Amino acid sequence: MIGPQNAVSVSSLRTLLAAVALCVAAPLVAQKNVPTVLPPQPVAPSSTGSSAAYYHYGLAHIYEDLATTQGRSDYATQAIEQYKQALDADPKSTFLQDGLADLYFKLGRIREAVEVAQDQVKKNPQDVEAHRLLGRVYYRSLGDAQGTAQSQMVQLATAEYEVLVKLEPNVAENHLLLGQLYEVSHESAKAEAQFKAAQGLDNGSEESLLNLARLYSEQGDTQRVINTLTALPEGDRSVRIELAIGASYDQLHKPKEAAAAYQRALDAESDNTDAQRGLANALLAGDRMDDALKIYAAIVAAEPQDAQSYIKISEIQRRQGHYDLALATLKKAKAMVPDSEELVFNEALLYDALGRYTDAENSLKGVLAATAKAPDAYTEAERNNRAIFLDRLALLYREENKTPEAVDVYKQMASLGGEMKLRGIGGEVDALRDAHEWDKAAAVAEAAAKESPNDRDTQILYAGQLADTGKAEEGLALLKKQINGKAEDRTTYLTLAQAYIRLRRYDEANAALDKAEVFSQKNDDKVYLYFLRGTIDDKQGKKDESETWLRKVLDIDPNNAQTLNYLAYMFAERGVKLPEALTMVKKAVELDPQNYAYLDSMGWVYFKMGEYALSEDQLQKAVERNATDPTVHDHLGQALEKQGKLKLAVAQWERALVEYSKSLPADIEPDDVSKLHKRLDNAKVKLAKNASAAKVTP
Repeated sequence: MIGPQNAVSVSSLRTLLAAVALCVAAPLVAQKNVPTVLPPQPVAPSSTGSSAAYYHYGLAHIYEDLATTQGRSDYATQAIEQYKQALDADPKSTFLQDGLADLYFKLGRIREAVEVAQDQVKKNPQDVEAHRLLGRVYYRSLGDAQGTAQSQMVQLATAEYEVLVKLEPNVAENHLLLGQLYEVSHESAKAEAQFKAAQGLDNGSEESLLNLARLYSEQGDTQRVINTLTALPEGDRSVRIELAIGASYDQLHKPKEAAAAYQRALDAESDNTDAQRGLANALLAGDRMDDALKIYAAIVAAEPQDAQSYIKISEIQRRQGHYDLALATLKKAKAMVPDSEELVFNEALLYDALGRYTDAENSLKGVLAATAKAPDAYTEAERNNRAIFLDRLALLYREENKTPEAVDVYKQMASLGGEMKLRGIGGEVDALRDAHEWDKAAAVAEAAAKESPNDRDTQILYAGQLADTGKAEEGLALLKKQINGKAEDRTTYLTLAQAYIRLRRYDEANAALDKAEVFSQKNDDKVYLYFLRGTIDDKQGKKDESETWLRKVLDIDPNNAQTLNYLAYMFAERGVKLPEALTMVKKAVELDPQNYAYLDSMGWVYFKMGEYALSEDQLQKAVERNATDPTVHDHLGQALEKQGKLKLAVAQWERALVEYSKSLPADIEPDDVSKLHKRLDNAKVKLAKNASAAKVTP
């Protein structure tokens, strides 16, 4: 029987090769207008036996090569015919059966390839090549199949590769492919075992490591991805490995480590644009904006049509306060990708920063209108993108003090369903709170709680409103009712701590944080917990202890804008470390330039530094973005007074008193109000004296 293990006499083999050589003696150069001439065939030996099988296999092999190299269907037909004649001569030949199946596969005649291979597997379950071909066919068909058909292909392919890893246990590729199939079926433990088997067979090769890393990434264990990839010594890592390490550090918000990985990739392959972009993005995330800008500039110099890099350059320019320059850069990108949603979003942020609110609104409303669908027609990615744009538009309306418009946009977000529903309801509540419409905010939260009595997050939202609007014990009781002994209790305890802080019950707030800490093992989980610890100490006058907690937050997340702002404001209030406070608050404003509270803090730092004109400028921007915060009006009044603008100061202080009268008790520090009254009374006395002096002047 013909096969790779069968021997044939030297003389008969030479005779066969000499005969076959006659078939290829003529040149195979294609000429125009010359009819196809098939190679002449020597006289065949007897129709059965090894000689006939070898003869027809030799011709089949030649025709197969010609069909493959020249793309001639007539040669393909002859190759198939010769394989069949070879099999007629030696019907038990596994080698010939596998060869015919493989030829069908190469020619794209998949159904026939599968039929031959399946028939061969029935005859010989140990036929490795038949199993391999079936596995390849099923595996490659996954991309074309959908739904039930795809699931069936996964099962068929998995079955073949399970056989292959038994027949060829030392072939790493089989383990890799089987691992990938297990991964598709969400059998993570089995997938991991196969990837590790492959890793052991090929000494931790790139493919096995990357497959393991991808598996851990899909499980959400990014640190394990990094541990797996960095176990390979730096000198043995490929560019692909370093890029994967960089991307993993990106996910962990560790820009310094990400930048180092991307830099190593660039050191190995200086023209790798993925590494260049990765490094630039990591530098930008690490607040090394000038360094990032240089790399983006180099990228667009080499690739002038790289719109994404122009968008990033514009972001840097915006964060550095060069708004007009950023807008000009963004227009270059818009000429290339006019429909880019990221570009439109950045454009809206720029218009907002420039005070061009109508333009910002039009940008956001334009993309929302262009992408509008029925609520249940969006894909998950489309739903998320739409929520981002709706949220930005609602925030813009809130900055313009257009509460009804903001509420309407949040209702649109809620209509998207899923987690967007609660985000929309929460935004609606926040917008009404900003406008000091406390009863309406409570009513919205109550309606949501009644509609979803078993939804924990909705109940927490309602409990917060109860605690803030004179029903503290009822709100606290509802919060405590959500505790169930599971990891999600972390959020409940943090919310409880916030409620206790607003009620000035600091010991109970710390006790709630102690319980939240049990569920806060990761650094990211500790950020807000440490922030609240710092807030409690600040409220109790423990400024040094507060600073320690807040700096712990910044050790974990140097770009935590909320903490940068809080610490800067605390320094300004005490009149200490003002240069550092200014650096911190500037960074917070760079990260969120539309946040009125951060603008207020910057203005207050300038005030404490004696820079009253700069203070007025920032505080005026803060007032424009939120006209209902009495503290901002008070600060602006003080900056105006220092510059001799007493009438304007009085107007701001009077407005501050109006807003204080609408505020919740938890938002009012009694000392602040009494000091404000004193400033206002003194200013009115001065104005009266000035007016009297003006009347008696000759």
